[in-house]
Amino acid sequence: MQPSIDTLTSPLAAAGAAPAKADDRLLPLAKGDKHLWGIYILLVIISVVELYSASSREVNSAGMGVYGTIIRHGAMLLAGFGIICILQRTHYRVIWRWTPVFALASVAMMVYTMFFGEEINGARRSFSLVFFSIQPAEFLKMSAAAMVAYIMSRYQLKGGGVESWAVGVTAALIMLFGGLLVPQGLTNTILLMCISFSMMIVSGIGIRRLLIVLGVYVAIFGAYVVFVAAGDTGSRAGTWVERLHTYGDSIPKYEQPITSENRQEMLGYIAQAHGGVTGVMPGNSRETSRLPLAFTDYIYSIVVEELGLIGGVAVLLLYLWLLGRASRIASRCSRAFPALLVIGMALTIVLQALFHICIVTGVIPVSGQPLPLISKGGSSIFVTSIAFGVMLSVSRFAVRTGSKKRDLKSEAEALPEAMRAENPSQL
Repeated sequence: MQPSIDTLTSPLAAAGAAPAKADDRLLPLAKGDKHLWGIYILLVIISVVELYSASSREVNSAGMGVYGTIIRHGAMLLAGFGIICILQRTHYRVIWRWTPVFALASVAMMVYTMFFGEEINGARRSFSLVFFSIQPAEFLKMSAAAMVAYIMSRYQLKGGGVESWAVGVTAALIMLFGGLLVPQGLTNTILLMCISFSMMIVSGIGIRRLLIVLGVYVAIFGAYVVFVAAGDTGSRAGTWVERLHTYGDSIPKYEQPITSENRQEMLGYIAQAHGGVTGVMPGNSRETSRLPLAFTDYIYSIVVEELGLIGGVAVLLLYLWLLGRASRIASRCSRAFPALLVIGMALTIVLQALFHICIVTGVIPVSGQPLPLISKGGSSIFVTSIAFGVMLSVSRFAVRTGSKKRDLKSEAEALPEAMRAENPSQL
């Protein structure tokens, strides 16, 4: 019988021999989850095909003609694959130890960018590091999810739930991270709140505390929106207000004239309408040469234009499949940290994808959000790759519930005391 992908037992222990040391019990018997690998490979294929179609406006990138953008994107994907290969061989115990350091580094990069970063579309969003442009907001969102898993798993109560003060610390941390993201746009702050709130639900903090946290989030966000709407707080705030007014316009989109303010949005709708049900096939996009940022913030429009409604739904289902598979892996973990970690990484990817799709299709107001692993962008690709690598690590190393008591005991003995809390979904 094929060994479980989640076992921690080494080949020696499986053969009946006693392990020589604790680390021997951490060796997996199988590779990462096949579903996660399948989703990753499909997204990469779609990314290469659609980005090449969507990047016609950058044909002279780096002096390499029509291939410049796709060569750079391919290099980023290859680097991301290397990150995945390293992380999926790293035990989640190591990830736990480095989570606070990663979060602190993300905050430091974000603060640096606020004062010294490069200004893009009215906000400081990135800074240059050697040959790369780093967007700290992407790292901050993922590190926030990892920190929620770190705190919620470390202060689990016996019998279920989380210590009250730990819930408060988590909410305060999210508000801090969200405050750092506000200058770049409200969408990232809302996304961060959704990720953290969803993880709190999984951690089992209880309905009353959930409602308190939700009330705090809504109150702070609402107060900020009122403050922005009531006063002159800068050009960026004015952009948010204008977008909200445009979104609430009662005139149907097809009756509105195309202006310099709504050109990107309207051309995105035209691209999707042109695709119809079956699409015009890859490479035949009509709008890619006119649509601004077709290769990043509006790439889903090109996906729908070329692959049609069928292709657009298929891409959406890939992300939902990722969340479903991560939930399956989390539900089978015996310990709280790997369960919350895999859910947090999946939510970071999937919720951002849903926000991107909702923005492009007009469900929510316009804002800039890349489509994970498909849009052009080094920081987004690296962060998504890290998330996939972490999920694969959990799928390889976390002992699943229902395993032999010997395996469960070995896992507990190999972990620090702070990591031994049981998976709250199993209590």
